[in-house]
Amino acid sequence: MKRRFSNLTLWEKIKWVTVYVLMTVLVVFTSLPLVYMTATAFKPLKELYLFPPAFFTRNPTLQNFRQLFDTASGGTVPITRYLFNSITTTGITVFLTVIISSMGAYSLEKLRPPGHKMIFRAVILGLMFVPPVAQIPVYIVMSRLHLLNTYAALVLPSLAAPMHLFLMKQFMSQVPDSMIESARIDGAGEVRIFFKIIMPATRPAWCTVVVFAFCSQWNNAGNSIIYVTDQSMKTFPYVLSSIGGGSASMTGAQAAATLLTTSVTIIIYAIMQKNVLDTMSYAGIEG
Repeated sequence: MKRRFSNLTLWEKIKWVTVYVLMTVLVVFTSLPLVYMTATAFKPLKELYLFPPAFFTRNPTLQNFRQLFDTASGGTVPITRYLFNSITTTGITVFLTVIISSMGAYSLEKLRPPGHKMIFRAVILGLMFVPPVAQIPVYIVMSRLHLLNTYAALVLPSLAAPMHLFLMKQFMSQVPDSMIESARIDGAGEVRIFFKIIMPATRPAWCTVVVFAFCSQWNNAGNSIIYVTDQSMKTFPYVLSSIGGGSASMTGAQAAATLLTTSVTIIIYAIMQKNVLDTMSYAGIEG
């Protein structure tokens, strides 16, 4: 890299330095909300109401986190139950989402059943609608199937995600048909082709689906509000979002709750970042 840079002309060096400086400034600017959120979670109560507000904390404390867990554990249901519900439903949702999106994309892109173009157009049309539009019909379906207050009510509404199927199909179009035909000639069935060829070849795509599905389900407190009334079936994000109820004394605990829920998704994205960027490039939506 140093040798390549030294071979550039003076004008090219100036352009490269300018680009890197601008990118650094943008990275710092976009990270400011995360830095402020982290600093706020460690501020004592008296610093939360300073005017003008301080960006960084002067006397960091863990009191907000202790207050958060004391409040969350003070009810009839232990906080470990909420964590168990979130981990269970998120894990099941991510697994099923990857399988459903991958199989659906494989069928549309490689098997091409009758009407596959119309089906894909319907998927594209589904991208236009936000999830709250379907909440009432989904609630009616869950109610008539007697699935309210069950894990199924927390999982099933999150499985139908047009974006996941779209990403998988766009990425799967890069897999050569000749590879699949060769496997069929060698006697491999569709199930074996799917798990032995398609899934390894589309690893960046389904890793991206893992990130999106995890972030969506882990931070989803709406399903606990709409489809679940039993307190023991509520999820961790719902409990964290309901703490405080606007009380000024719980502002620090709310900041700590926001940091906890957000940090998990940041860690997952950081681990899968390269796969996400590769998928966006293949899907034709690279910025």
